[in-house]
Amino acid sequence: MVSRQNQDENLYFIDFFLIQALWIVKLLKTKVMSMRTHILFWLIVVLLLTLAFGPSYNSYEQAFYFVSMLLPVIVSTSYFFNYYLVPQYLFKQRYFKFFLYFIYTIIVSTYLEMIVLVGAFILLANYQYEKMNPVTTDVFVLLATLYMIVFAKAFMLQFKKFQQIQIQLKDLADKKVIEKKAAISVRSDRKNVQIMLKDICYIESLGDYLKIHLENENTILTKETISGMYKNLPASFLRIHRSFVINLHYLEAYTKEFVVIKGKELNISRSYKKQVLEKLDNSKVEMKD
Repeated sequence: MVSRQNQDENLYFIDFFLIQALWIVKLLKTKVMSMRTHILFWLIVVLLLTLAFGPSYNSYEQAFYFVSMLLPVIVSTSYFFNYYLVPQYLFKQRYFKFFLYFIYTIIVSTYLEMIVLVGAFILLANYQYEKMNPVTTDVFVLLATLYMIVFAKAFMLQFKKFQQIQIQLKDLADKKVIEKKAAISVRSDRKNVQIMLKDICYIESLGDYLKIHLENENTILTKETISGMYKNLPASFLRIHRSFVINLHYLEAYTKEFVVIKGKELNISRSYKKQVLEKLDNSKVEMKD
């Protein structure tokens, strides 16, 4: 009778192989990197391994054939580790399953390497063991080589993500600087007035005129339509009513019926309610204290 522990181990292995199969299907449907980058990376790997194994084989041609046989094991292990195990388990802090599946991956890749060695013994050495390369017949050397490539690719992926994050942070910082410096020019009292966008709390429509409410509690009256001005405002401004545009930086609270700006309740009209609530619920704009 099979023990309970053996049954659990069998279930773990079955679960592991099912996840591998599902991951491969998902990977085929997803473009993680450009195909050109993938091909270039693996061509470099083949070249370096051929140069590394060539002297011990006394034939770069034989080394190339061996590397070509070993490459599918390296590629499948690298993609499974870097595009499934790391993001699905390590990054999500599911450490137990990560280490468990990582051990399974090592076991499976070791078995696959042994199959490659058998293939090399048949195809390259013609069933003569003395012709086998002593370096490439060492499973531990091959395993170390395989995971050196896997971890090298992992480093490249994380470095690329780090660069993307740095670019995004820089873009965000630039946008904030631009927004803080940005100003609009309006005609008021027969002269042009420059108003810093960061100083505007909300804009109120009074027929053919706009009343701009500022942070210092002053107001500026200008002859312009609210639709015309709203088109030239950045994303931190939101129209909540045919008569109101608010600066989200000054948003203090909101309900389904109104928003609170500088202690004043401004109604959300029915025609704008859906888009306003979606924007407010998903808004990451920092509110002023």
